[in-house]
Amino acid sequence: MATFRRSLVPGATYFFTLNAYQRRKVLTEPPFYSVLKQALRQVKAEHPFSIDAFVLLPDHLHCIWTLPPNDANYALRWNLIKRMVSQATRNDLTPLLSASRVKRKELGLWQRRFWEHQIRDDADFIRHVDYIHWNPMKHGYVSRVTDWPYSSFHRYVRDGVYSNDWAGTVAVDAGSGFGEKV
Repeated sequence: MATFRRSLVPGATYFFTLNAYQRRKVLTEPPFYSVLKQALRQVKAEHPFSIDAFVLLPDHLHCIWTLPPNDANYALRWNLIKRMVSQATRNDLTPLLSASRVKRKELGLWQRRFWEHQIRDDADFIRHVDYIHWNPMKHGYVSRVTDWPYSSFHRYVRDGVYSNDWAGTVAVDAGSGFGEKV
């Protein structure tokens, strides 16, 4: 059995991936999306962190967080966020669940656990920010990054980091460290 270890460095920056249970395409549906935004705001107010980049897709999300100095507890934040969203959308989830999961009162919105990667340096940060913003194109949801509404890409355009036509209309090439050769 593999040993599962998490990186726990106070004040570090992390890339995360969270998946919907059984990769169900529900996360961009109105009840889930609006509740997720509220849960993020509430947890940030109680347990500060910055969201450096974010994208929400129908069945998963990616984001980069920077934690405050002397704090490495991102797991607490994710547990709170996942619980808040699951509880607030309980009625919307029930039709998606098997009878046995309903009987055991398992909400089943999120896949257990999450993927985390500690950002090593500026190049790693840029590579992961680009990956996050390019992800809707990668999965075929849009032909231009700017067309995906659930992304921090628009904030990066406003801040002058990207142009509105960043990544064009073709997949990013494999030489960038995350793309897929077309």
